[in-house]
Amino acid sequence: MAGKTRIKAKEKDGIVTVMALAKHPMYSGVEAKKLKVKQNYITYLTAKVDGKIVYEVNSSQFFSKDPFLKFKYKGKKGDKITISWVDLLGGTNTSEGKVK
Repeated sequence: MAGKTRIKAKEKDGIVTVMALAKHPMYSGVEAKKLKVKQNYITYLTAKVDGKIVYEVNSSQFFSKDPFLKFKYKGKKGDKITISWVDLLGGTNTSEGKVK
């Protein structure tokens, strides 16, 4: 079930705004039962810049399908952003982007 995460990041006055769209069905208990599939949703997500964690989330089934995340950190153009997540069934994704 693991999908790709699209990342857009822009710097302005030393502050980087990151927008990420994680492709994932995010099946909650009720929805999974209705569709006769296993419950599965992103449980942990991190964003790192040059190996340092700048954003970290322990999530639950209450995120929507294909969750959109937006956060800011102090950074610069050219920074390499790596966003990784793990879902309930052990599926993983790691995607990278650069700050423009």
